[in-house]
Amino acid sequence: MKKLIGLLIVAFTATTAYAADDCAARAAEKKLAGAAKNSFMKKCTREAGTPPENAACAATAKEKKLAGAAKNSFMKKCTADAAAK
Repeated sequence: MKKLIGLLIVAFTATTAYAADDCAARAAEKKLAGAAKNSFMKKCTREAGTPPENAACAATAKEKKLAGAAKNSFMKKCTADAAAK
């Protein structure tokens, strides 16, 4: 049972990360910047079912080429900062 729950969590996390990366890639493809990029990212992630603050944070982490513990720390802080706004 624990393995099944673990697999479901991994699958959900992978789907969420993919949606954020997909939106960021589509924004880059369209060469969006500033307010246009922010608006596009919010709409794209809303349609994908990902909270916009997580998608924006994931896109920033990807731009900074963060991985592992550094990415986790950045995502936690970024998401908390976005929720505080």
